[in-house]
Amino acid sequence: MKIIEKMAQKAQDNAGCEGVTIAFLGDSVTQGCFEIYRTGPDTLETVYDKKSSYEMALYDMLSVLFPSVPVNIINAGISGDRSIRGIKRLERDVLRHNPDLTVVCYGLNDCRWHDTSIDEYVGALRGIFEGIKKTDSELIFMTPNMMNTRVSYHMTDPFFVEIAEDAAKKQNTGLFDKHIDAARELCQEMDVTVCDCYAIWKKLDASGVDVTELLANKINHPTREMNRLFAVELLRTMFNN
Repeated sequence: MKIIEKMAQKAQDNAGCEGVTIAFLGDSVTQGCFEIYRTGPDTLETVYDKKSSYEMALYDMLSVLFPSVPVNIINAGISGDRSIRGIKRLERDVLRHNPDLTVVCYGLNDCRWHDTSIDEYVGALRGIFEGIKKTDSELIFMTPNMMNTRVSYHMTDPFFVEIAEDAAKKQNTGLFDKHIDAARELCQEMDVTVCDCYAIWKKLDASGVDVTELLANKINHPTREMNRLFAVELLRTMFNN
């Protein structure tokens, strides 16, 4: 990708070239959300740990490879966000920063039970991709992680159990697979580079790995260790495209 070329040029001519900016548009996983706790009868608290997010893991890797090159990270992830909301804040949160690369990751909150869920998801992604393609930013669509496949034995709160049961049903019935497949087809149609982390999670699951226990909240937030998988695959994508 051109962003790698820019970083290499900057490393060779630090005074004559500008640094690079990478923007990340997505939901709670992008924002850096992990565990969720109940703090009262009607209140919840989410653990925000941005230093353990996949963006910062990628930043650390790029800092090792290009130690003299400034990399500006724009984290435009919002907990609970869906792609349809991402369109509305694309200019404000991403494009006005003139990123060299924009990574888009949506799907977890877009997967819904109504009949138009997939069409809405694809339509919103199309709008986001079109907006980015009008700029000089390169674009990667990163598929998300899997949801839980069962209710974890660590989970006892009825409120969280109900959410976990719903997420597991979406995952196990193939509903979430259909959303991701539709997003991949759109990327092929629009010539958008895909970093397919979902495929890796599916392979882990098929190989007998308990993917539910790889989720910090046992529903849809990957652990800190599994956030590194996103970073590794993004780095691989950046160098191979």
